[in-house]
Amino acid sequence: MSKSVFILLTLFSFISCNNQAKMNEHNTENKPTEHQKEHHGSANDFMHQSSTEELAKRFESSERDEYQKPQKVLEFLGEIKGKTIMDIGAGSGYFSVKLAAAGAHVIAADVNDEFQEIIKKRILDNKLINIETRKIPYDSPNLKDGEVDMVLVVNTYHHIENRSNYFSLTKSGIKSNGELVIIDFFKAHTPVGPPIEHKIAIDKVIYELKEAGYTSFNVNVDLLPHQYIIRAK
Repeated sequence: MSKSVFILLTLFSFISCNNQAKMNEHNTENKPTEHQKEHHGSANDFMHQSSTEELAKRFESSERDEYQKPQKVLEFLGEIKGKTIMDIGAGSGYFSVKLAAAGAHVIAADVNDEFQEIIKKRILDNKLINIETRKIPYDSPNLKDGEVDMVLVVNTYHHIENRSNYFSLTKSGIKSNGELVIIDFFKAHTPVGPPIEHKIAIDKVIYELKEAGYTSFNVNVDLLPHQYIIRAK
């Protein structure tokens, strides 16, 4: 074998091994892992480095409007007038208020007492209708069987622990013809949202929801610049 052929074969072997290593690394990163191996609490710890007042200002900011595109989201959800929708992780009521204005009956649910008080004040100050608040525990959506037509979870999925169990309980609270809608950040470096290590990849969300009993999925990655939307039944 000539020296030049030997060098070419060696180079080809190196490139092949390097590409295979990259593929393996990608597959390992996206492979669903056991819940016990994760540290869900870190996402909550990160968020609560800011005060509730600071978070509320951020949630209601014009900067959020630019990337969240709430009107496009409402149009994407379709006709919601007359439907009962639980907004899990309602926060300051960013989506709850808009859903109610579109004619839905909204349950603004959150684990945080201070956020619940902010929404209650908005309801009183602005004479809002079709909205009720509901304090929920960390481990349950606190829904009655078949209570709602839709559950909306925006930028909150990655904060929830034991997600397969949690969304199994959620499924029981949704009517048979209803749906779960999850909006969260791509697992990538984005100018907004939590650090990448706190974000949950789309394939992992679907894996966990399948464990929870959901069988039908519609995924949209084009409507929003930094977030995906998953509709599950």
